Amino acid sequence: MARFYSNENFPLPVSLELRRLGHDVLTIQETGKAGQAMPDDDVLAFAAAEQRAVLTINRLHFVRLHRHQPKHAGIVVCSLDSDFAAMAGRIHQAVNKREPDGELIRINRPAR
Repeated sequence: MARFYSNENFPLPVSLELRRLGHDVLTIQETGKAGQAMPDDDVLAFAAAEQRAVLTINRLHFVRLHRHQPKHAGIVVCSLDSDFAAMAGRIHQAVNKREPDGELIRINRPAR
């Protein structure tokens, strides 16, 4: 199972569902870093130091960071989906196929 670090804008219910599915998820709130307007590169650096892939819906900035800072423990960029269980399920399926280490994994909301 994967080790994740969810950034501030990532939905908590998705993190909780990923835990239920067996993943190790640390939230930015649990680290005491929430509400500090932490720059995305600092989020990525913290996650890398903890050997955790970042979970985020901030796709634009983290895709750019992946291009400029390819040495990390993984980045999972997601389209926001109000069906949190389904969103967690798509993440779970994606990381069970491959380790996120150094990878940029895109999780898209299905067309309705």
